[in-house]
Amino acid sequence: MVNDADGMTTQQAVRSMLLLMPRLVGRAKRMPVPESLRTFDLAPRHLSLLAYLQYDGPSTVNRLAERLEVAPTTISLMVGDLSRRGVLTREEDDADRRRRVVAIAPEYAEPIREWLAGSALAWAEVLTDLTPAERATIVRTMRAYETALGRRMHA
Repeated sequence: MVNDADGMTTQQAVRSMLLLMPRLVGRAKRMPVPESLRTFDLAPRHLSLLAYLQYDGPSTVNRLAERLEVAPTTISLMVGDLSRRGVLTREEDDADRRRRVVAIAPEYAEPIREWLAGSALAWAEVLTDLTPAERATIVRTMRAYETALGRRMHA
């Protein structure tokens, strides 16, 4: 293992990340899903949607699509599925009755908070002692990695 003070070559960093990422994903997948959510067969895309609603509060389908960087129809399908199951609610927007505001149903707010808390607390633990610039570098790097993987999948 390379000592942090020694720095890393690109090849060493790539090797380290290739070894680390499967463990990271494996641990994240083993985070226990609260009992009340287990029958819904939620996928990572659902977790992202629920995380935005948990942290940012109720939102419109178009705003969620923008935040998740997917088509509004994709979000509509997910919201429709989760609202039919009672996990989400859709109500008229008081400011514009043509729009629907999506929110987490009250009875699922605590289980969803509990589910997200494991990952959120772990991230907070490792990011707290970093400078804002270091935290921004990590977020940019993770986004760039996701983008690069996407390019490889479509190549």
